[in-house]
Amino acid sequence: MEKTLTHQIRKTTLIALTAALLLSGCGGQQGTGTTTSTQSAGASGEQPAVLTYALATSPDSLDAGASGFAVSHRVFRNIFDSLVSQQKDGSFQPWLATSWTKSEDGKSYTFKLRQDVKFHDGTPFNAEAVKANFDHIFSGGRGQSIPLLGPFSSADVVDEYTIKISLTKPFEPFLSGLSSGFLGISSPKAIQEYGDQYGKHPVGTGPFRFVSWAENDEIVLEKNLDYKWGPPTAENKGPSHLDKLVFKIIPEEATRIGSVQSGQGLAAETVPPQLISVLQNDEKLQIDQSITNGTAFSLYFNTKSEPWNDVKARRAVQLAVDVDTIVKTLYLGTYERAWSPLTPGMLGYNAALVNTVQPNVQLANQYLDELGWERGADGVREKDGKKLTLRYLEPSPNREKRNDIAAIVQQQLKQVGIQVNLNITKDTNTPISKGEYDLFGNSQVKADPDILTNLLRSDRLFTKGGTNWSQLADPNIDKLLEQGAQESDLQKRKAIYEEIQKYMIDNAIAVPIYVFPYTVAHSKAVEGLTFDLLGYPQFYDVQIRN
Repeated sequence: MEKTLTHQIRKTTLIALTAALLLSGCGGQQGTGTTTSTQSAGASGEQPAVLTYALATSPDSLDAGASGFAVSHRVFRNIFDSLVSQQKDGSFQPWLATSWTKSEDGKSYTFKLRQDVKFHDGTPFNAEAVKANFDHIFSGGRGQSIPLLGPFSSADVVDEYTIKISLTKPFEPFLSGLSSGFLGISSPKAIQEYGDQYGKHPVGTGPFRFVSWAENDEIVLEKNLDYKWGPPTAENKGPSHLDKLVFKIIPEEATRIGSVQSGQGLAAETVPPQLISVLQNDEKLQIDQSITNGTAFSLYFNTKSEPWNDVKARRAVQLAVDVDTIVKTLYLGTYERAWSPLTPGMLGYNAALVNTVQPNVQLANQYLDELGWERGADGVREKDGKKLTLRYLEPSPNREKRNDIAAIVQQQLKQVGIQVNLNITKDTNTPISKGEYDLFGNSQVKADPDILTNLLRSDRLFTKGGTNWSQLADPNIDKLLEQGAQESDLQKRKAIYEEIQKYMIDNAIAVPIYVFPYTVAHSKAVEGLTFDLLGYPQFYDVQIRN
């Protein structure tokens, strides 16, 4: 195995270096990755500060209220500001809202708004604009914004700079949702002007204004010279130190990383594990990592599908999958093995689950024997004339080596007589809607443990717009999720989510695999790159030193 991995690392590094040499011979940006800025090139003739940042995938939309992609958030977080800001310790501070009050019954929030803010198109930010954003979100019914708002009822203008938001019931994650870029505030004028094309023409109040989007090529933003309301998470409160922020869309790993090695770009995301140690030894580059909070990448059982509707069958799989071997083999010590469906940085993470499930092939075989599954001549177990098969559905084009995880799981389960049929496809809507899967890999990003509601509550099935991949329908879990969403006592809330995680492991609802470290390679000339609570990069404080 070591020789194979070493050969793989050398091969990948050679590809990356070759790509870098090819890129360095191309036209375009040179050295520091700077271009001419029409807005902010100074009278002194100084070269404008331009950060080129290579993305691994393309956004689906830059309409915050309609997007469902994490990569989109990484772009439009720079265009849009939010009403509040969530800090690393989980507390909240004012941003576009200067203050707020929560009603005694927890069903409404009244926000006082800043009076000195304008959108990039010159229209004023006020209560009417905030209301228009909520109307826009609920007229479209798409993306991540609606789940973040929970039991939203209405947004009512109290006066020009006061907005009251009402809920049908208490919802403790509400402020966390409002702090997300997916609920960043758009210009109502632009929403109306561009209609269903607004996702290609975003207008916010943020530190950068949208310039252009060349499909599958690049997205260009330039700094907002009027900006003076930087978030509490930033040191800078005025205009950005950068003149331009250019997102290059480069799906190929070798080309993306090679662009930074050659100096054609200044930063690139999603560094493959086999290149991290190589890049760390490059004196011109720096590697930064941040854990992406939300759910760890986990394999979710379809608990409605026979024979996996039996907890003993699911436990057999849970014990036969050697997660440590998977993580160490594929990620070479750069990824952390997951023990819970929630990531360690989340409120209510159950640390007591660490080391509780270890591989036990003997016990896995025992469980399957007890269920009456007997090995056939080909080694695959059979019962009542049927082979023991598990349909593994994987939607990613080998994102984070997830296809490789599927292949290893297939081999590991073969040892206990389970035949794994892999279905690797981007089009998962059909098999999920029809229930034609037994195991499904997924991870999600959110700053609040209420993320488990969409994954587990009985009314959040995929066919109803949710992500309850396991098709779980447990009244006690529904009750706990409801309590967790409404509980204002922090310690009680933590205990609720700890109990839910324990249930998921004890009943083998999911097999946690890894915690994703968002990894960025950048030139050492880039200073001030930080990461928010979700693990996303923040560019507002970035400076480029020559």
